[in-house]
Amino acid sequence: MPITGKTPHFLAAWWAALLLAVPAVAQEAPTQSADFAGQPASADARYVADWAVESKDNQKLPFVIVDKKDARIFVFEPGGRIRGTSPVLLGLTPGDLAAPGLDKRELARLDPQARTTPAGRFVSEPGRNLQGEDVVWVDYEAALAIHRLRPSAARERRAERLASAVPEDNRISLGCVIVPVAFYENVVRPALGRGHGVVYVLPETRPAREMFGAL
Repeated sequence: MPITGKTPHFLAAWWAALLLAVPAVAQEAPTQSADFAGQPASADARYVADWAVESKDNQKLPFVIVDKKDARIFVFEPGGRIRGTSPVLLGLTPGDLAAPGLDKRELARLDPQARTTPAGRFVSEPGRNLQGEDVVWVDYEAALAIHRLRPSAARERRAERLASAVPEDNRISLGCVIVPVAFYENVVRPALGRGHGVVYVLPETRPAREMFGAL
C-alpha cells in the first residue's frame, strides 16, 4: 500500500484505539515496595520502608528502620530487601527530640529525661567512638550511634532486656541504638560499616506518616 498524506479509515480507528490503550497500561505498572521476607513488622515500619523504596529517598544506599515503639531494628539492602532484624535497646526516656548541647556534655551524667533516642531521617557513616570501638554514627553531633551490646553494670540487665518480649523493657541506653554483638557483626557492619546509609528512626509522639510523608 503506498504511503500518502491520508490514513485509511480502518487504520485510523485502530491507531486511535492503540493510543487510548497505552496510557492505561503505563498507569498500571507495578509499584515497588520493601521486602520484609515474611518478618513481622508494625504498620509504621512497613509504611516508612515502602515509602523509602517507592520515593527512592534512600538514594540507592542501604537503609535502616528503627521502630522505637516495638524496640526493633530492620536493616535493608539498597533495593529494599531486608538483610536482618533484631530487638534493640533504646534511650531510657521516651521522646523524639535530642537533648540540646549533647556534644558539650558528659554523656554519663545526662539527666534521665535527656536520655532519648531522637526520631528522624539521618545519613549514617561508620566511625569510632572515644574508646576506639567501631560504631555506625547516626548523628555524630548528638552522639547517636548504632553499636554492639557492651559489658555493663549487672543491675542494668541489658542482655535480659534485649531478650525480653516487652518493648518497654528495652529502654535503658543514653540514647544510642544497641544491638546484639552477633547482629552487629553479621548484619549492621556488612551493610553500614563501609560507607553511608540512611537511618529512619520512627517517632513515638507523632504519626510516622506525618513525619516522613512530608519530606
